[in-house]
Amino acid sequence: MKTICNSFEDAIKDIKDGATLMVGGFGLVGIPENLIKALAASGVKDLTVVSNNCGVDDWGLGLLLRNKQIKKMVGSYVGENKEFERQVLAGELEVELIPQGTLAERIRAGGAGIPAFYTPAAVGTPLAEGREVRSFDGKEYLLEYGMTADFSLVRAAKGDKMGNLIYNKTARNFNPMIATAGKVTIAEVEELFETGELEPDLIHTPSIYVQKLVKGEQEKRIERLTVSQ
Repeated sequence: MKTICNSFEDAIKDIKDGATLMVGGFGLVGIPENLIKALAASGVKDLTVVSNNCGVDDWGLGLLLRNKQIKKMVGSYVGENKEFERQVLAGELEVELIPQGTLAERIRAGGAGIPAFYTPAAVGTPLAEGREVRSFDGKEYLLEYGMTADFSLVRAAKGDKMGNLIYNKTARNFNPMIATAGKVTIAEVEELFETGELEPDLIHTPSIYVQKLVKGEQEKRIERLTVSQ
């Protein structure tokens, strides 16, 4: 049995100023929106956040950004957030941009206990300046390091009381790898089942990676609505 929290505020109470967080999701898909809202209300600050992107101006990680609770953002895409742009240009926010595949692999490697790896991504670009590059079979590769965090926040469609998780469709984006890379992983689940009720073959994140669970409904906002005429 894992810790089943009674509220989102209780779930994030151990996250203190200066913590490093990994947050699942891609755009607004699969983000732990209620955990993010609880963090925004908590006032915790000076956070280093690792996520694919920083939400939009009024939702997702954009809420923390608006409150100036994020000291450093590590991600691969920032195009939907005007406040992000403003803070970067004003020198109020430190940013580390990483190619998306490299970001995913750095998180996966950290969760797997792999300290470093080589990738061809970014070789020959400004991102590789001053960093180690080696040649394998006549091709150059850049050294990258595995990444971990103090806390990982993920969202799943289903979870059981042991902490096994199942993600819904494209919500299975960065969530599974982020779940492995936090010292403490907090899972926001839409449905919570008794142990043994979930089909073992369908589990995406095994319970060993999850320390806390909290159940709640999500708004599931759409980042950009596109309709056909």
